[in-house]
Amino acid sequence: MEGDLKEEFDVGLSQKILCIYRSSLKKEFYLDEVPYEKFSHHIGKFPCVVIAPDDIAMITGGSEERRKFIDTLISQVDAQYLQELIIYSKVLAQRNSFLKNEALKSIFDFSLLDILDMQLVKAGNYIHRVRKEFTQKLFPSIQQFYQHISGNKEIVNIEYNSLLNENKFEDLLIASRQRDRLTQRTNTGIHKDDLIFSLNENIFKAIASQGQRKSLLFACKLAEFDILKVVKKSPPILLLDDVFEKLDEKRIKNLLEYVCRKNTGQVFITDTHLSRLTEALSQYENEVQIIELD
Repeated sequence: MEGDLKEEFDVGLSQKILCIYRSSLKKEFYLDEVPYEKFSHHIGKFPCVVIAPDDIAMITGGSEERRKFIDTLISQVDAQYLQELIIYSKVLAQRNSFLKNEALKSIFDFSLLDILDMQLVKAGNYIHRVRKEFTQKLFPSIQQFYQHISGNKEIVNIEYNSLLNENKFEDLLIASRQRDRLTQRTNTGIHKDDLIFSLNENIFKAIASQGQRKSLLFACKLAEFDILKVVKKSPPILLLDDVFEKLDEKRIKNLLEYVCRKNTGQVFITDTHLSRLTEALSQYENEVQIIELD
């Protein structure tokens, strides 16, 4: 799959990006003064990986945050995946709207539901297949980064959890129809998929310390960074926003070893403690610039 995803990325090319936000209207995006026909055309064009405090919800929150992570990553390297994801979201919204509207009628229109299910299955099967193939490469990378950051003391297990792993999507939709009609929403599909993290055979977020949770977040993001670097043939910009809180000195050192020494791309780091940042970056003093803001 890696060979199929590789593409050229012109590092020396200078381009101008403009975003205009008008109140109550959609954002407008321009590339070299030319407006995008679709915003989706911008996805993946200028790769960037951001690690911010709110991102910890990917580890501690619900499945939606983890699906967002995997979908955002794949969409940057697979244009067809992004289009199928857009189609799936639209059809899913139409199906849910249909279920709500039909609940008010005395006769249920199964023929229209059949059409919506057919469209949902086509997009959903593609998304599931790509997710399954992609995670087989992603998970080992996450595990390696986590071991490096934690000092090789801990091993995290990761599982791609989907009902489509063991069942046909069309069969799941038919089996769920009665429940869908009662709840007026679609209860099965790839929009219910999840990434399951575990540590010592226990659910990770249930037993992990704040330092361990942050370490896993960094591992996921650095794995994303690594994949984008391979596909785009150039390291993406890496933005670390106030990430050192709740990390011990060893984990900070291991994180910066990769970020500042093994990485050849641009890195921007923000921190609320100047002394902590200065101390952490002291061994890279000839390679970094620290700017203090009042």
